[in-house]
Amino acid sequence: MVSMTRRAAPLAALLLAAGTLGGCAAQIRGHQGYFLDQTLVATVQPGIDNKESVDKTLGRPTFVGQFTDNDWYYFSRDTRQLAFSQPRPTAQEVLHVRFDPAGNVVGVEKTGLDQIASIKPFGKTTPTLGRKRGFFEDLFGNIGRVGAVPGGMGGGGGGTTP
Repeated sequence: MVSMTRRAAPLAALLLAAGTLGGCAAQIRGHQGYFLDQTLVATVQPGIDNKESVDKTLGRPTFVGQFTDNDWYYFSRDTRQLAFSQPRPTAQEVLHVRFDPAGNVVGVEKTGLDQIASIKPFGKTTPTLGRKRGFFEDLFGNIGRVGAVPGGMGGGGGGTTP
């Protein structure tokens, strides 16, 4: 009976470890934004469609242009994530529909993963131009400057001195 327990304990530990580590290898797939149907996208034609027909065909856009409402964007992104890591994009499509002031389609453009920017932070500080000041200079640097009259120790009054 004791030898059976001795054999079962390592086997149980091995099964528990395999189950735990197997969960870390699972991929989590996600989708954000609009589901682009390529057949419907192909039907939107410059010079033929207008805002109303695009709205009926594709639906409301994901977002409208910031400076003009004549730019409509349909955004779609698929992601993959391993365990606790950051999600990584696997596919992305942005459909940009441009309209003229009358509301007719002028252009339809598609972009993909090539437009994703990878920004890497530089250490824990942001490099800036200008003077490098220490903690105490920042803390006490304005003593004597607050309330000082520009141009020296004149009596102030705005007039000219003889």
